[in-house]
Amino acid sequence: MKVLIHHIYEYRKGLRSLVMHTLPARFGEEATRKLRHYGIDYHIHDLGKSHINVFFGAPECVAVIRSICNGKKLNALTPEEDFVLGSMLGYDIRKQCERYLKKSAASVAVARPVIHKCA
Repeated sequence: MKVLIHHIYEYRKGLRSLVMHTLPARFGEEATRKLRHYGIDYHIHDLGKSHINVFFGAPECVAVIRSICNGKKLNALTPEEDFVLGSMLGYDIRKQCERYLKKSAASVAVARPVIHKCA
């Protein structure tokens, strides 16, 4: 729970707009109680019987997460949804682009680098 408290601190200080925190499902009620105490919007995403992901942060960000996840497993997201999620969580944008290209048919576009010359 210490890491959750630190994530809440970072959100409240403006360091993050959205946080994804994974924890054992048995701590879900305690986690949501803390988030409600601070008036922070959240979404619970079940990972099976033992763990959950708690997405929390700015209401508009959490609304997008609700729309994207909507009962899907994270490994079942489309390449576009995966890209949006990773970008919103602040993951390295270049690595997100590489991941997107790898997961999508767009990877054909980078098979051979193209060098453009300026006129």
